[in-house]
Amino acid sequence: MVMGSLADELATQSRSSENDLELAREASAFYLKLSESVLRPQPGHAGLAAAVAGGFTQYAYAFVAFDADRLEATDSRAAQRLRERAARLYARGRDHALEALEARHAGFRAALATPAHPALRPDEVALAYWGAAAWGGLISLSKDDPDTVADLPLAIRLARLAWDTDPTFGNGSLASLMGSFEAARPGGSPAQALAYYDEALRLGQGRNAGAFVAKAEGIAQPAGDKAAFLALLNAAVAVKDAPGSALALANEVMRRRAAWLIDSADDLF
Repeated sequence: MVMGSLADELATQSRSSENDLELAREASAFYLKLSESVLRPQPGHAGLAAAVAGGFTQYAYAFVAFDADRLEATDSRAAQRLRERAARLYARGRDHALEALEARHAGFRAALATPAHPALRPDEVALAYWGAAAWGGLISLSKDDPDTVADLPLAIRLARLAWDTDPTFGNGSLASLMGSFEAARPGGSPAQALAYYDEALRLGQGRNAGAFVAKAEGIAQPAGDKAAFLALLNAAVAVKDAPGSALALANEVMRRRAAWLIDSADDLF
């Protein structure tokens, strides 16, 4: 009972509003280590497993991979070391999500590779979303590892399970992930990717900075459309958070990325 109550509290803490990025970074390591220790004896706790998977994924993206991107121009070796660390963190987040799904659906990971994969319950959508997001992040940093890259269809299938259960999840965050996967997969449809990104913007209703950044990097940048790229990024920077918004931290991460991309636009086009 005590461990279950602690797991519930830690899962709730992960959803609390926070817009101080430095404070979040400093607190993340302790929160993740504590949460992992609480999750270990109860791997099927969907709320905590999703919080831990999301925590590792967000930490890798916001504080490690982004640092690598900014460092690339001045120290490529240090940037590569950071990307290797980010890949390990992504793998850790993915594994927590998959272990929780496996605990709730015996044989889940094996079934994911077959047409007979199980349907998700509503309280498992966050697990699938964060598992797929972490998996996608890992693949994006593992282009020289054919075995990891070969898992892309599984990551997409996991995201599709979440989409089929609740396409509105995350106020457009899941739709953005679907767009990124569609743009990345061999034979993917640019039109379908654009439809996903536009759906993310619709669901975000102007309050999800990540939806603007995703479309900028997923559609405008590959198309060489600098004007659209900058317009989307400026829209991301302009997003204002309502008091207590659950998106406050993620939005601050994406506003900072958008600002950096704006400053780097001349080098990207």
